[in-house]
Amino acid sequence: MALSDRPAERHRQVAGLFTGRVRGTRSWDVPSPVAGWTARDVVRHLTEWFPGFLASGAGIELPQGPSLNEDPVAAWQIHCDAVQAVLDDPETAHRHLTNPHIGSLPLASAIDRFYTTDVFMHTWDLSRATGQDDTLDPEFCALLLGGMEQMEEVIRSSGQYGPRVAVPEDADAQTKLLAFIGRDPFWSKP
Repeated sequence: MALSDRPAERHRQVAGLFTGRVRGTRSWDVPSPVAGWTARDVVRHLTEWFPGFLASGAGIELPQGPSLNEDPVAAWQIHCDAVQAVLDDPETAHRHLTNPHIGSLPLASAIDRFYTTDVFMHTWDLSRATGQDDTLDPEFCALLLGGMEQMEEVIRSSGQYGPRVAVPEDADAQTKLLAFIGRDPFWSKP
């Protein structure tokens, strides 16, 4: 299934896949491909960084769910539904997010560019950690990789991505994207 190019619909698709992986997780304390993170930490990352980004840049406060330590499924679902509600709100089309590092962007575009893509990439982390299907949309992988390669120096200097991992030249787009962001595409639980 190809992903939509409309931010609200793309989030619905990407977050829907991630939600399926959250619901399919049986052990939250298994290691993930992100060094030092468990499956729970993958979800914690997504539910903790974005609310502050949204509040400081657009003045939008997302509702908080239960603690991720108590109920990661409910914590994710409340967060996910709140982000979708922002994107589905007709007023979002008129709002902007302003950040000293990225300037001012239409709110839906900012959510799509910085948050939805993060959910997309972390879907692989959670899937791989928990033994679920880790297949990502190949066209979106290629699109993201193409854009990120053009800004590699900026991306690497941000400290948010690890060093590129070597993969075969004929690797598919998903493998190349994961390697670009510093994941070992062939990682398996220790």
